[in-house]
Amino acid sequence: MKATIEKQNVPDPPPHAAVVRLTHWINTFSFLALLVSGIAILMAHPHLYWGETGAFGTPALIDLPIPLNTDESGWGRSLHFLAAWIVVLNGMVYVVSGLLTRHFGSRMTQTYTVVQRLAYLAVVFVLFPLMIGTGLAMSPAVMAVLPAMVGLFGGHQSARTIHFLVMDFLILFLMAHVAMVWLAGFRQRVGAMIIDRGPVQL
Repeated sequence: MKATIEKQNVPDPPPHAAVVRLTHWINTFSFLALLVSGIAILMAHPHLYWGETGAFGTPALIDLPIPLNTDESGWGRSLHFLAAWIVVLNGMVYVVSGLLTRHFGSRMTQTYTVVQRLAYLAVVFVLFPLMIGTGLAMSPAVMAVLPAMVGLFGGHQSARTIHFLVMDFLILFLMAHVAMVWLAGFRQRVGAMIIDRGPVQL
């Protein structure tokens, strides 16, 4: 009886447009691929520097407490590159669609608190662009064509360090996001993001 009452008190999840649901799940799996491959890349050189250069034997800004393993960086770099471009293209579709449908305006105002809106917009328009920018700044091809972009972040190694720190903020946001979904009614919210019709019968 108590469980029935609690279930009735859970508000219906807000409707989501098909493009929002599709881009949400593409981004979810792409982000997980980036996280796993990023860890593999870091294991090949678990040290962060500031400036243009940094290598084994030189003082590091941050020594990461992860084991050294140079055997995993090959597949890690390939997967990271692939997932990154999926995130970029998927993000472009999401942002353009959100601007055209006013997803970032009226709908967010009706659905989220001020703090939630600020965090959400910071991720979409600050953290993800920073991840993309610093990722490009680490590319030798971009360094050759647009050296000013590398200088914008203080050097190749500075871009790598910023990339790592922004990743930490994104992981914290993801953890908070999942926790809030759980507290608000996990099945209802996930159901709304999959089929836009309340809870999924599992």
